[in-house]
Amino acid sequence: MYLTAEKKAEIIKKFGKSANDSGSTKCQIAIFTERINALTEKMKENHKDFVTQRALLKLVGKRRNLLTYLKDHDIEEYRSLIKELNIRK
Repeated sequence: MYLTAEKKAEIIKKFGKSANDSGSTKCQIAIFTERINALTEKMKENHKDFVTQRALLKLVGKRRNLLTYLKDHDIEEYRSLIKELNIRK
């Protein structure tokens, strides 16, 4: 499994407001980014896996919506999160 409970707890601890805050925008974006990176690596190995490709596209869309929300509400948090997660190349 690409996102273990320990890894998810570590992400929540790093980006959330508390250890149980998995619902904040920053935390959700970080979790989606981790999942997107894992699915991208899987797609590099098996480029004909269309189920994974569809899941990857859905996750990218969800993350894009959350990033837009964060950008509209708190531009400084948006910029720091983009830099920390290295999303924009």
